[in-house]
Amino acid sequence: MTAENECPAYGRLTMKFTAIGPYFRQQESSESSYFFDCLSSCISAKKEPDVREFWGWCFTLTPTKKGFEYRYYFGRYDAQGKWHRDKVPAKHSEAVLHTLNDFYIKLVSVIEEEFELTLTEAKDLDEVALSAAAA
Repeated sequence: MTAENECPAYGRLTMKFTAIGPYFRQQESSESSYFFDCLSSCISAKKEPDVREFWGWCFTLTPTKKGFEYRYYFGRYDAQGKWHRDKVPAKHSEAVLHTLNDFYIKLVSVIEEEFELTLTEAKDLDEVALSAAAA
């Protein structure tokens, strides 16, 4: 990797990740791991807003020598603000996959096109939902 392809500074990355949309969680990120998530589909809109739960995804980026490695999982975001890895019910899966793929396309644009770095899936990744978006 040439000097011009080195990983940008933490501040510049956080600014670019914030510009992607509402996914980046700076308070849960550091220079060694960047955290993103999305509350894609409300489980029950009949509940009061402060106790609603959602189906969605969590996504982490870890810097490597040539760019970033990613991991993600699907799950339920509970009323206490905690993520639980869980299978998304069929009636919510389209919304969850749509938001993940939309985010991924934007992330690829920033990392691979703008910064000219690599973005690779972790070898131990359980999910395979991004294969279509990566093509």
